[in-house]
Amino acid sequence: MLKVAASLTAHLAPNYHPLEVELTTGEGSWVTDVDGKRYLDCLAGYSALNFGHANPELLEATHAQLDKLTLVSRAFDHDQLLPFAAELTELTGTEMMLPMNTGAEAVETAIKAARRWGYQVKGVASEQATIIVADNSFHGRTTTIISFSTDATAKDAFGPYTPGFRIVPYGDLDAVRDAIDDTTVAVLFEPIQGESGVVMPPDNFLPGLRELCDEREILMILDEIQSGLGRTGTTLAQDHAGIRADLITLGKALGGGIMPVSAVVGRRDVLGLLTPGTHGSTFGGNPLACAVGRAVVRILKRGEVQESAQRLGVMMRERLQRIADAGHLAEVRSRGLWAGIDVEPQLGLTGRQLCERLAERGMLCKDTHGSTIRLAPPLTISEEDLHTAMDILEGVLNDQAHEVGLD
Repeated sequence: MLKVAASLTAHLAPNYHPLEVELTTGEGSWVTDVDGKRYLDCLAGYSALNFGHANPELLEATHAQLDKLTLVSRAFDHDQLLPFAAELTELTGTEMMLPMNTGAEAVETAIKAARRWGYQVKGVASEQATIIVADNSFHGRTTTIISFSTDATAKDAFGPYTPGFRIVPYGDLDAVRDAIDDTTVAVLFEPIQGESGVVMPPDNFLPGLRELCDEREILMILDEIQSGLGRTGTTLAQDHAGIRADLITLGKALGGGIMPVSAVVGRRDVLGLLTPGTHGSTFGGNPLACAVGRAVVRILKRGEVQESAQRLGVMMRERLQRIADAGHLAEVRSRGLWAGIDVEPQLGLTGRQLCERLAERGMLCKDTHGSTIRLAPPLTISEEDLHTAMDILEGVLNDQAHEVGLD
C-alpha cells in the first residue's frame, strides 16, 4: 500500500485522487507495488497501455532510437517522421497526418483545422465558426475543450470559456441535424464515450452522422484517443460502423505506454491548410516518438491484438453478464476489451469503494461516475488472467451482496 511520506505529497498539486497503491514495476498485464504485491492492471493507463507494460517489441524500438536521436524539433527533418506518417495513414485508411504529443493537443489541432477549413473553404463568416459536440463527452482538459464540457468538476471556476460550440445529446441524430446552420463547420464526437462509462450510441448514429455531414458539407471529427488502436476489437472503433471520419484524433496507445504520442489523421484538403507557422509543437513528431509510433503501427498491422480484443471481449462480456444476471450489476456495456459496468444500487457500493476492494484482492481498475467503473485490460492479456480478473470482481460483489443480505 501507499508508502509515500506526507512531507513528500505536500509538494504535489492534488489534482488526482489515486488508489492507495504505490507501483514500482510492470510487465505485461501485471504490476508490482513497493511491498512486492502483484496486481492485474485492468485500466491499462486509460488504454495507453494497450500492448501491456514493458512490451518487448516497443522497448526494443525505443532503446534503438534512444541511442541515435531523440529530438531535433520540426526546424529540421529526421528519418523517422515521413515513414511514420505514411505507415499511420495507411493503417487508418486516411490521407495525411499531423503529429502532436497529448490527446488534448490532438483535439485542439482538429478544432483549429476544422475552423480554418470553415473559413477558407466553406466560406463561414470570420470568427463565427461553430462545432457541434455531445453532452457527457470527454476530449481533454485544456481551456478550449472544457468550454464545452458538461462535467462541472472539470469546468467550474476555469472561465471565461471559449465560444463556438453547440452541445447536443449524445447519439441523437435529430438533435445534431437541428443544431446545424450556416456557421457549422464540424461535429466532434467520441464513437464510444469512454469517460462516461463506455457509452455507445445507437447503431445507426455513426452511419447517419456520416451521411448528414456529407449532405450539409461539414466535417466529421471522431475522437479515437481511447477507443482506437485495437481497443474495441478493430483498429478503430468507427470500423464497426463501416465509416471513416474526415478527421480522427489518436493518442494514448499510439505511444505504447512509453511516452506521449498523438496525431490527427484525415483528409489532405483539411490538414493541408495548416501551413508553416500556423500550428506547431516543439516535441510533436520527434524522432523517439515516431520510432515508438512506428512500432505500434507494426503491431497493429499484424491484426493479432485486434483479434485478441474481439475474442477475449466476448468472454469478458459473458462473464460480466453472468454477474449482472445474478443481480449484482445494474448494466453492462462493452465492445472488445472495453467495458463499463454499473453496480447494482441495492449493494450500496460506490465505484470508488469497489475499486478499493478490488485492489485489496489484486486487481486495479478505475471508477468514473458514481457507481460506474471501467474495465480496460491490456489487449495482450491472457485468457487465464482475464478469467482471474473476472473471478476477483465476481468475488467482491458476491461478498458485498452477502454482507447486505442480497445473496
